[in-house]
Amino acid sequence: MTSGLFIYFFLALHLKSMHRYSVVAADINEDVKIEVLFLPENCSQKSGKGDLVNAHYDGYLAKDGSKFYCSRSVKDGHPQWFVVGVGQVLKGLDVGMLGMCPGEKRKLTVPPSLAFGAKGKAPVPPNATVIFEVELYSVSRGPRSLEAFKEMDLDQDKSLTEEEIRTYLKSQDLKNTGKTKEENFYDGVVKDVLRRNDADRDGTLSVKEYNVYGHDEL
Repeated sequence: MTSGLFIYFFLALHLKSMHRYSVVAADINEDVKIEVLFLPENCSQKSGKGDLVNAHYDGYLAKDGSKFYCSRSVKDGHPQWFVVGVGQVLKGLDVGMLGMCPGEKRKLTVPPSLAFGAKGKAPVPPNATVIFEVELYSVSRGPRSLEAFKEMDLDQDKSLTEEEIRTYLKSQDLKNTGKTKEENFYDGVVKDVLRRNDADRDGTLSVKEYNVYGHDEL
């Protein structure tokens, strides 16, 4: 997650739905077309590359509107946690979700080169343009930044425990929404973070395990 706040959108341009603009992916000639369906009045915090986000998204084939994916029907219907901009989701989602704020809803039209490509992936056919409807719930400072690591590492021992990660996530929710979620929600997130990143399986994240994207010198 990146530190600090991004420049405010001009609210007067965004309070009306169906505002359209496009974001160009680096080194790719096609665009992700972005339609803002809803923008909350308070949109001071925006997602950036490396941020941990929590979102629901539905995927549709542009050709006929048929749905091929619904995040509400997997993982017990919980919103998906992932780091945006680093390849954990389709390139089109990585690009199209940059600059979003909590509570915002977007419609993303993604060309094949930023989705499932020439081969496709069942049930998405080859060379298919797809559409994602995305609702963003939360944005937390990038878990791979030096600033975030220091903030999470409460005892300054250069490793992160389950409790330190949980405390950090709660603090971000309190900061962003004024309230925390149920304990079992954080339990699931923390377990997933450790499962994905704790290479030596010692129950903590070392500096090396944490800084997999090399954003900072830790």
